Amino acid sequence: MSQPSIEAKTLLALQALQNNPKLSVRRAAKMYEIDERRLRRRQQGIQSRRDWIPKSRKLSDLEEQIIVQFILDLDSRGFPLRLRFVEEMANSLLADRDASPVGKRWAHNFVKRQPELKTRLFRKYDYQRAKCEDPSIIRSWFRLVQDTIAKYGIRSDDIWNFDETGFMMGIIMAGMVVTGSERQGRPKSVQPGNREWITVIQAINAEGQSIAPFIIGAGQYHLANWYRECDLPGDWVIATSQNGWTNNQLGLEWLKHFDRSTTNRSTGPYRLLILDGHESHHSTDFERYCKENKIITLCMPAHASHLLQPLDIGCFAMLYNPYF
Repeated sequence: MSQPSIEAKTLLALQALQNNPKLSVRRAAKMYEIDERRLRRRQQGIQSRRDWIPKSRKLSDLEEQIIVQFILDLDSRGFPLRLRFVEEMANSLLADRDASPVGKRWAHNFVKRQPELKTRLFRKYDYQRAKCEDPSIIRSWFRLVQDTIAKYGIRSDDIWNFDETGFMMGIIMAGMVVTGSERQGRPKSVQPGNREWITVIQAINAEGQSIAPFIIGAGQYHLANWYRECDLPGDWVIATSQNGWTNNQLGLEWLKHFDRSTTNRSTGPYRLLILDGHESHHSTDFERYCKENKIITLCMPAHASHLLQPLDIGCFAMLYNPYF
């Protein structure tokens, strides 16, 4: 019998002993087909080997296996992780039991100790090479999407595409204007000095439904004139960051906004959220929240968003025209 199966039966036997004081250890061991001495030791508070933490290590075998499975699961969904993310996962588990964080080299040494994992050099592809590989990338991507939909029984109205775009405030594009026929030289329009960046995050499902946008402005505080001077709908979300860009914290805030906006309209047990590879879209907290709320994430392949990202191609491109 495998170690996880023995441990699972041991936990069931311990629960049975707790629920029924009249049940003997010998009887419980026989009922759940486990070694009586093992069960007696566990009842006396002696940890299992999987929960025991060697002095030279920060995490137990079970905690390390949780991290390995988490990495393999994300990798299978298109999210290869940097070592920093592995370190964050370990620190998250340690924080749950008020333990000190891991050291700087921990993630590197951890991967070396795990036969199922290895580090690879992340290569930058030039556009021409990526373009040549598009057919194979696209086939693999749609196979992954189809397999995920089948595995979790996801309906089309529970398939959501996430994307973000940015607007530089105060930019005036060149365009055609009408002037008097005797005018000399080209007309000029002065751009305001404001160069603040605004990020808009949006999600639309496969049925064409959308949720309220999540808008990030540059600043530390919300300003009253943002709301007085603009007739924004009440369900739009306004957030701030130092430079108007998204970050891990705002990525998690958007995810909670997405969850609130789609839970009641969901028709199946799982929702599929298709993302790009930005780090703020699959932080440790982001993925943990998804797992707790049955949100399955998939990451589009790198260098293929110009073909695969429907919001970029079909929606945000149209927004730029009236803006500029």
